[in-house]
Amino acid sequence: MLRVQKISLLVLFLLIGQFLSAQVKHLDVDSFQKGLQQEGVQIFDVRTAKEFNSGHIKGALQADYLKQEEFRERAKYLDKNKPVYVYCLGGGRSAKAAAWLTENGFTNVVDLNGGISAWKQAGKPVTGNTVNEKQMSISSFTTGLKKNKLTLVDVGAAWCPPCRKMKPLVDDWLKKHPEVSLLNVDGGKDIDVMKSIDATVLPTFVLYKNGKEIWRKSGIFEMKELDKIISTQE
Repeated sequence: MLRVQKISLLVLFLLIGQFLSAQVKHLDVDSFQKGLQQEGVQIFDVRTAKEFNSGHIKGALQADYLKQEEFRERAKYLDKNKPVYVYCLGGGRSAKAAAWLTENGFTNVVDLNGGISAWKQAGKPVTGNTVNEKQMSISSFTTGLKKNKLTLVDVGAAWCPPCRKMKPLVDDWLKKHPEVSLLNVDGGKDIDVMKSIDATVLPTFVLYKNGKEIWRKSGIFEMKELDKIISTQE
């Protein structure tokens, strides 16, 4: 009897998995592009950062599906009730990512058949090719720290979901603290600087006083944490 119950549960789980997977829409290039025009759509590129920086669909957010911790962390900042349009290079990773999103409560998930390879072959536009762009030098970074007594370094990127969530909060906070200058480090390009300050997570915020680190935080946080640090500075 117990064995029958276990088999029944297994069959049930398989059927549920098939049902959820069936909820993912797989569209061709033209249909995918048309869907991107709707209000509130979220575009999710699940390739590596290097692939992303070789050119991506305008407005896309990025999370490497092969780095599950990164992927799941960044996926948390997507709105489950708004459309999510997913793509990768050829469609393999995005199909798995789309299935995961659906299984985890996202209600409208669309996968691009053939990935960005098919997108490019169809002559559709891409943006953001930064592979050959010059990155910030460590000397330029160090010089930037010396421009003000207090400097907040923001290591992030426009395509990083939690970075995008933090940006308006940081902007508002800086307006209230004109004594603090901002130094942006591009999380997809300024690799040497990131290595020099050991910033491996996006976003990472580091507060410097006279060029020396006095505070650090990675990911999402409440700005009152930074207020406490500022209040102790002369």
